[in-house]
Amino acid sequence: MSLSTLTKPWAATSYGFLDASAKRELRRKMLKAIAVPGCQMPYASREVPMARGWGTGGLQVTLTLVNPASTIKVIDQGADDGVNAASIRRFISRVSGAAETWDTLDASIVQSRHRVPEETLGDRQILVLQVPNPEPLRGVEPNISIARQMHADADYGKLWLTLYEQIVRKGRIMQGAAYPSMVNGRHVMTPSPIPRWDVPKLNMARHLTFLSAGREKRLFAVPPFTRVEPLVFSDRPYRVEDHADLVCRRSGVSGYFMNELPIDGGGSAFEVSDSNLGIKAIQQAEGGEAAIGPTWYRNGEFSA
Repeated sequence: MSLSTLTKPWAATSYGFLDASAKRELRRKMLKAIAVPGCQMPYASREVPMARGWGTGGLQVTLTLVNPASTIKVIDQGADDGVNAASIRRFISRVSGAAETWDTLDASIVQSRHRVPEETLGDRQILVLQVPNPEPLRGVEPNISIARQMHADADYGKLWLTLYEQIVRKGRIMQGAAYPSMVNGRHVMTPSPIPRWDVPKLNMARHLTFLSAGREKRLFAVPPFTRVEPLVFSDRPYRVEDHADLVCRRSGVSGYFMNELPIDGGGSAFEVSDSNLGIKAIQQAEGGEAAIGPTWYRNGEFSA
């Protein structure tokens, strides 16, 4: 026996890596997800050349949507130059012929882990969010069959009770990332691990948002101009992170979501989480022609 007998002849992969059957199934489930906003749709998650838990769900959705005319932006916790973001962006470009970009304004598809860009997305753009855990009820109901029945009955009393207990014990709602939100007045979803700062960006937005969990084999969607309302009590309004007065040490911008960085000798410094926004601000300060589009927030207040 030789090595040649154990290998198959070389053959080109399908366009966009995924086979036609996988794309058909994903497109059907994506259309269903748009028709029933916030409702989880199961799909047969395929193998892709990266480990599950590193964005395989978002990658499969992007590979289904991409075409040679697309322009792809991939960010990881706001950064375009992270190893995971750069690897995914390069892979998508190589298997589809799509152009790559760091600029939110130029992108037709934005795939993200943990963040929504600070610049406003338009009606010709699609946001794909990577989701580690798509089930908002998992923390209060570990039995997935019962959780499905609770979604069917719109029975979210246990979620409300969890938020109430946080107020009683801590004086405020402690839920940070993945804040449970009601979509279109019917289904509660977990908006991936994006911070509270980003949840208002999904409400009545002009862009289409897909949220996909490859490891859990679930996807759901928020169509354009759809209500996304965080679960709050009438006397406890929804509050985002208090970053209004923080200033980026590199770009000098303020009023946006910041990353806190420890410094020698104690204390913290801050950098704007949306790295491309910071780069544009630096280029403008140096006399460049970088264009910063309209942003969701102004001076720390939501204004879109």
